Amino acid sequence: MKWYAISGSWRVTNAKVEKDVRTAVRAIIARGDGIVSGGAVNVDFFATDETLRIDPAARHVKVFLPTTLPLYAAHYRKRANEGVITEPQAEDLIAQLETIQRSNSDALIEDVRNTIIDRTTYFQRNSQIVEAADELMAFQVNRSSGVQDAIEKARAMNKPVTVRSYSI
Repeated sequence: MKWYAISGSWRVTNAKVEKDVRTAVRAIIARGDGIVSGGAVNVDFFATDETLRIDPAARHVKVFLPTTLPLYAAHYRKRANEGVITEPQAEDLIAQLETIQRSNSDALIEDVRNTIIDRTTYFQRNSQIVEAADELMAFQVNRSSGVQDAIEKARAMNKPVTVRSYSI
C-alpha cells in the first residue's frame, strides 16, 4: 500500500477545492492505497471524510494529531468559541476523529508529548505526516504557509509532490 499525505488549507476553501480533494482521495482509495492527514478542518476533513465513506473501518487512513484527542477537541471548541471556525466545523471534526479512534485506534496517532497547540506543534505534525507518506498531494489556498511547510519538507525528503494552487 502506498500512502499519500494530504496537506491543505484549513482557513478557507470552496466547492472546487472540496471537489478536487474528494476526487483525488477516491482515486487513491480505488487503487488500494491510503491517505495520511493532519486531522484539521476543511481540506483534511474532506479527505478523511471521503476515505471513511469508502472505508468505514479506517484501514486506508492515518491521522496525525499535534497532541492528544481530548486536548485537540478542547482546542477546536475554544477556536469555535473565538469565532475562528464554526461550532459545526469543530463538532464534525471531533466526531470524525472519534469515529476513527473507535474504528481503528491505530489510525489515529496522538502526540502525547505536546500539551499546547500552536504553530510549532502544527509544523512538527507536518513533519510526521510527510515522514509517514510516500508522496504528498498539496491543496494550497492563498499560499498557505502550513501547506508550504509540508511541500518544502516533502521535497527535502525527495518525495514526489503534487501541488494544486487556489486563490480565494
